[in-house]
Amino acid sequence: MSPTTVTLLLRVSAIFWIIWGFVHAFAGIMTIFLETPSAVSGIADAVDPASLQMIYPDAVGAVINQHGFNLLWIGVATLVGGIYIWRVNVAAIFVTALIGWTTDVGYFIFMDLGGYVNFVPGTIMTIISTLAVILSFLAYFRGMKELD
Repeated sequence: MSPTTVTLLLRVSAIFWIIWGFVHAFAGIMTIFLETPSAVSGIADAVDPASLQMIYPDAVGAVINQHGFNLLWIGVATLVGGIYIWRVNVAAIFVTALIGWTTDVGYFIFMDLGGYVNFVPGTIMTIISTLAVILSFLAYFRGMKELD
């Protein structure tokens, strides 16, 4: 694989991670600042919002806020990882995949397969993170290793 192809694959992967990071950081901020019923409705967007309107115990609100905080830091971490992937940093390829993609695996298992979310934006973000991992791993295992 040519160095130009490796760079192209990494740059496309980086753009995917940067988009993914912004979306998740924004979702984290919204989750933290919305009232608990609205935050839960925003996360489980395929569920009838009226069925989620209730008085939640403070502990549930704390769990939702902690989830929002995790979305925020995961989003920021993958955004930074995307910048380093653009700069062809090998460690960023693996750390960003570990953080971002494993987050989406849990989302896919519990939210997508559970039928609690719509295809847009949630499943689209899972597809984007999967493509980012595939492209960056392809660049590394088929291209960068050959250039060393």
